[in-house]
Amino acid sequence: MGKPRVGIVGSGTVAQALGAGFAKKGWEVVVGTRDPGKLAGWKATAGPGVRIGSFQEAAKFGSIVVLAVKGTVAEQALQAAGIDHLKGKTVLDACNPIADAAPEDGVLRYVTGPNESLMEKLQKLAPEARLVKAFSCIGSHFMVDPKFPGGKPTMFICGDDANSKKEAAAVCEEFGFEVSDMGTAKAARAIEPLAMLWCIPGIRENSWTHAFKLLQA
Repeated sequence: MGKPRVGIVGSGTVAQALGAGFAKKGWEVVVGTRDPGKLAGWKATAGPGVRIGSFQEAAKFGSIVVLAVKGTVAEQALQAAGIDHLKGKTVLDACNPIADAAPEDGVLRYVTGPNESLMEKLQKLAPEARLVKAFSCIGSHFMVDPKFPGGKPTMFICGDDANSKKEAAAVCEEFGFEVSDMGTAKAARAIEPLAMLWCIPGIRENSWTHAFKLLQA
């Protein structure tokens, strides 16, 4: 039986962090990008088992696909990857709907309202893909084997397919997180704004060394 395979649609800091993380964990990785040249230096340090390709090649390759692009271009990226290539696959949605406008008092501006989410729009665009919100509420430098004095941070996930959430949870746990399943895709309306909260100390005070943890009695 071969190694598990992941296709990553995107080539920014989140895509690079997760791509290197999957490679570290023994996965075969194809990172899809519009500009292969920008990843040349990163690929040299990402470890064996990493290849660079197009969005479509990444979507075709992965048994799991990660969408890690700017929220404002997420729908276009999903279409460029090929909706048909995502049918029946778990798609980890690491995107947040951050607007291009500057933050206000440290608070990011979003292109979505309180009763909608980017993930729901993506799920509607690709109804046969099995989207799971994950890796959206922590900085890229803590996405792989995070170490905090208080123990493992919490990764909040949601999605409409129970089996895909189990698959996503297994990935998050392998990457060093406790997982809290918040329910269906509608819960992305609450999870996506956590990125706003996470970024406030960073934008206001240049403090980026924190994470969320759900405590239960």
